[in-house]
Amino acid sequence: MEEQVKACIEKIRPYLQHDGGDLEFVRIEEGGIVVVRMLGACANCLSIFDTLTAGVEAILMDEVDGVTKVVLDEQPSFMSEEDFF
Repeated sequence: MEEQVKACIEKIRPYLQHDGGDLEFVRIEEGGIVVVRMLGACANCLSIFDTLTAGVEAILMDEVDGVTKVVLDEQPSFMSEEDFF
């Protein structure tokens, strides 16, 4: 599953890079939880959780069997996910 996740992330990255951001695979945890790191403009963007869930998570869950969730390796220092949900 890890190779499939990495390949899928490589397909997503150019879209984020177009806006000055990037995405990095960190690891897969038990239960199919994919841990990623958002870089560049994405790391400080107020839409980070929308990008993560509606973009990255939706694509990975659709294309890679076994992916159940996508989470950030580290929360942005200026906000927490609870601020948005």
